[in-house]
Parts: sequence; C-alpha cells; structure tokens
Amino acid sequence: MALDRLDIRILNLLQADASMPLRTLAERVHASVATCQRRIAQLRADGVLLKEVAIVDRVAVGRPLTVFVAVELAQQNDTLLRHFERRMLSEGDVMACYEVSGEFDFLLIVNAASMDTYHAFTRRVFSSNNNVRNFKSTFAMSCTKFETSVPLEEPRAEDDSAPAA
Repeated sequence: MALDRLDIRILNLLQADASMPLRTLAERVHASVATCQRRIAQLRADGVLLKEVAIVDRVAVGRPLTVFVAVELAQQNDTLLRHFERRMLSEGDVMACYEVSGEFDFLLIVNAASMDTYHAFTRRVFSSNNNVRNFKSTFAMSCTKFETSVPLEEPRAEDDSAPAA
C-alpha cells in the first residue's frame, strides 16, 4: 500500500500521541475531521495501523530487568518453529520475539521483576522439554533510547503528484 502525504502526517502524529483528539489531529494535518476518520479507518483495515497503546515505565511498575535472550532450538522445521512462536506469544514476560538468522534461531526481549523471576522463566520456558538446545542471556545495564515509533518521511512535493501504485 502506498502512503500519501496525509497518511504519513496522520501516522506520525498518532505515533507521538495516540490519545490526541481527532479535531486536533485534523487541524494539524490541515484536513477535515471526517477525512481523518476515514483515513485512520482505512489504515487500520489495511493493517498499517496495528493498535493504539499506552507506554508504561517498566521500572515504575516493578519490572526493571530487561534481558535479550538468544535461543537455539534443538530441531528446526515449520511445525517446531511455529510451536515455539505460539509459546512465546503466550508468555507475558516476553516483550518481543524475532526469528533471526545466524547462530541462534530466535531473539527475545524479556522483562522481569527480578533475577529470581527471570530464572523461573528460563526454567519454565527453556528447560522443560520445549525443544531448546541452548539460550544466551544478555542483561541490559541501562537504556539510552527506547522508541516505538517508525520514522516516516513525507514525500517530496514532486513525488506527491505521482499516481499511487
């Protein structure tokens, strides 16, 4: 799906503040409220706009430990990979699960309340017959940058007149 200048402006504003009133959003992108409503509905329908969420400070809510976990499966085939992915979807401590290339099969971002709760997570998820051959934990010492928004650049003026693909 080709995004035009208005779609990109709407997405950039929503990524900065999804709670922005529709009227304010419309004023900022120089469009009507109805146009913005239609565009947002279309972006949702097209799967571009996935969800609108509140971002919580993990330390303030008692989950200060962030761990990057590289996971190597004992065996890989489509069924086993999908089984592992489904398992990670059901784990509340897993913030992200990426299938990756290289030495390991998956890279996880795990948030835990303490080293004890992370240890319990590894025992439950990796040590109990889940096709995990090996895992490597790397603990975050601090976080300099954490972004959830995808930077979107508006097309140049001459590009805006080209027909959408």
